[in-house]
Amino acid sequence: MEQLLFLILSCIIFFFFLLHAIYLHRNRRLPPGPVGLPIIGNLLDLGPKPHESLAKLSKTYGPLMTIRMGTITSVVASTPEAARYILQRNDEACSGRIIPDAAASLADNDVAMVWIPANDEWRTIRKALSTCLTHQHKLDTLRDLRQNVLEGMLEYLHECGGNKAGVDIGKLAFAVALNQMSNTCVSQNVTNYKSNDIGGFKTAVKTVMQVTGKFNIADLYPVLKPLDPQNIRQQGKVAYGWLDKVAEGFIIERLKYRESKLQRFGDMLDSLLDFSEKNEAEFTLKHIKILLVELFLAGTETSSNTTEWAMTELLLNPDMFSRVRKEVSTTVGEDGKIKEAKLLDLPYLQAVIKETMRLHLPMPLLVPHKTETRVKLGEYIVPKNTQILVNAWAMARDPRYWETPTMFKPERFLGNEIDYKGQHFQFIPFGSGRRMCPGIPLAHRVVSLMVASFVYHFDWKLPHAREEMDMNDIFGLTLLRATPLVATPIPVI
Repeated sequence: MEQLLFLILSCIIFFFFLLHAIYLHRNRRLPPGPVGLPIIGNLLDLGPKPHESLAKLSKTYGPLMTIRMGTITSVVASTPEAARYILQRNDEACSGRIIPDAAASLADNDVAMVWIPANDEWRTIRKALSTCLTHQHKLDTLRDLRQNVLEGMLEYLHECGGNKAGVDIGKLAFAVALNQMSNTCVSQNVTNYKSNDIGGFKTAVKTVMQVTGKFNIADLYPVLKPLDPQNIRQQGKVAYGWLDKVAEGFIIERLKYRESKLQRFGDMLDSLLDFSEKNEAEFTLKHIKILLVELFLAGTETSSNTTEWAMTELLLNPDMFSRVRKEVSTTVGEDGKIKEAKLLDLPYLQAVIKETMRLHLPMPLLVPHKTETRVKLGEYIVPKNTQILVNAWAMARDPRYWETPTMFKPERFLGNEIDYKGQHFQFIPFGSGRRMCPGIPLAHRVVSLMVASFVYHFDWKLPHAREEMDMNDIFGLTLLRATPLVATPIPVI
């Protein structure tokens, strides 16, 4: 019996070494990279912060390098020039997606804009999103809905200030961003600022973001997917299922309301239903349902994360805080309210937000791409179905493009045209090319309004000295603060 077991184990080990040898032979025209070990590849080289480890490895192996995580081969771009090869010169060939096992638990993920190929169906969904949400005129039309959410937030902060209670700024920003998105989409709040919302929207969205960003061995060894060894797909299935059901409920309720011929809400859901009626064959209620789920997921975590990091830096730099407050005061109307439209033209506020996204990139490796065909990248040949990682974090800290890159200096964005719209490859927090995040215009407004409101209406008292601020972060789907930012709001009279 022991001899048989030994023989089986020997065969398994030999099989993996054979696969490793075949891998080395087939991929000899790929970019260089660390050799790695059989079975696990380069997993030991990556550690808990892969974006930092990959940036260090690129100094040895070059701006385009190959790494292997388990059975998955990936090509990593670590410089603006390398990213341009992928996202601009070979945009179409590198526009595919590899669906993580956690996301595969989303019902109807075959129509999810973030995962489907960049085909005609994908272009129709993008067109619907642009027409119904991200176009400037539509955003302006829905401005009052977002302003109402801010009023509720300010009431809550005044109450906390009166009670001298500390506020978890990241948690509050997440709830505000979620309500901003829900009001924009369906004209109603979906959470409040006092409750932990167990079993509700915040829990479902947080769960999806956590399981999607978590290390999942089934993604590295696809043969293990049916076993779901870490229970990640099951957790994702529960959270996705909850969001799917709620989104479907919004649609059913709105369709019944429209049948009554009552006054329209005029929000994004009304516009999407109008678009569907005109394009029934290409854009169905299923597309609307999944798009709503995607918007709730994509429009909350990154916006709240950027807001929390921006407030962290401003509380550490009182002079910058005062400068933002003075600038924001020029947008306040006679009613005492900050005017959203004017915030977009405030140079220093926008410089603070850009610098926050540069130094604390929301998604350090962006959403991975996949080659749709065999593609030539410089002198290298990358096979079809190869995963492509773009280390935007490394580019945003490249000393060739940024003076003192580890310092928070908003002034670096004053007097130049560098922005995050995908043309300046040293700064691509939202990606570039056809797969670039389509929600930039809304995210821009949401973050600007939250940061401006926090700064203009309140002073903030930290529970510790500024020098004791924990600036560590945790790698996941987004780059989160390791320690939540908690401070007590003091209303400005």
